[in-house]
Amino acid sequence: MSTDPVILHHYPQSPVTEKVRVVLGMKGLSWKSVDIPRLPPKPNLTALTGGYRLTPVMQIGADIYCDTKCIIRELQRRFPSPTLFPGGAEGMAWGVGEWTDGPLFKDVVTVGLVEMIPNMPPEFLADRGPLYFGDDFSVEDVKANYQHCLANIRSQFGWMNERLQARDFMLGSEPGLPDALAYYLVWFLRDRMNDDGHFLSQFENLIKWEHRVKAIGHGTPEALSDLDALEIAKNATPQEPQKVDPDDPLGLCIGDQLSITPANGGVSVQGALYSISANHATLLRTDNLAGDVCVHFPRVGYRITTD
Repeated sequence: MSTDPVILHHYPQSPVTEKVRVVLGMKGLSWKSVDIPRLPPKPNLTALTGGYRLTPVMQIGADIYCDTKCIIRELQRRFPSPTLFPGGAEGMAWGVGEWTDGPLFKDVVTVGLVEMIPNMPPEFLADRGPLYFGDDFSVEDVKANYQHCLANIRSQFGWMNERLQARDFMLGSEPGLPDALAYYLVWFLRDRMNDDGHFLSQFENLIKWEHRVKAIGHGTPEALSDLDALEIAKNATPQEPQKVDPDDPLGLCIGDQLSITPANGGVSVQGALYSISANHATLLRTDNLAGDVCVHFPRVGYRITTD
């Protein structure tokens, strides 16, 4: 296995990255931290990803991991202990992420965006609005949905609060993946809502759990420049083994020229299929700055088309 360091390309305020930072803390890992711009262009990031611009991105040598599903799965594979699945909870725990990153995330982002609008730079709103709510985004529509989304969050945080009635963490006495998946949303609202904590104060068990997860920390980060990260990629060789999936529903074959695009819209990444399974697709591509890299994506949440 590669001895290259774990490099996380992110920025401190990124809520989705907080999920990964908590996982790094659970595993007690040392890692390199590359601060990236909050707004495009991000040329030294997209040189690694082939155009993918969302935050975070994980790099290990010349292997580039896009999307937190892909990032966390790879961290668990490379660093299996301590596990993210205490008590053997692997499998359906990934399904929890389709809820927390899907409907619940949309509700939380709606509330958080409305709370931040008075102090939000116009260029940030112009970028994030369409990213989260589609090309027909309007501030008026989001504001009109605020109370509905807050009621949804109240119900769903209530479910978490009930789950934590008799346990320290979502799966029991030890932290695991569902804690990271839920925590970043509480962390996001805690920082964005302008109500002195009144809304979250309804959830006594959740607040106690929030403090326990926060105490885990983020492992041991060390700053690294984006130029140094590019140099690491260029001097490395992708470590991903080629993997064929004869049962792939799309009939994809190694070497196929493909595009991979976020299902909810975004920039497509092109390359040659290098590895494929039920959970991932990897493209091999070459960039003048990064050299030969393997770019990894999860299958869920992305569309693959042949070029």
